[in-house]
Amino acid sequence: MTLKIALTTAVLAIAPGLAAAECNWSKQVSMTCAAGTVYDSESQSCVPVSS
Repeated sequence: MTLKIALTTAVLAIAPGLAAAECNWSKQVSMTCAAGTVYDSESQSCVPVSS
């Protein structure tokens, strides 16, 4: 009985970490800015378009 509880506890402790590690493996994030603005990588925000 004690071994069963220990194994269950170990699985429950490790499972969230494994799930979080798999989330963003091969995904890219894209930034969407409002009309008239573009994404500036230096400031990491949307800035107005200058003509």
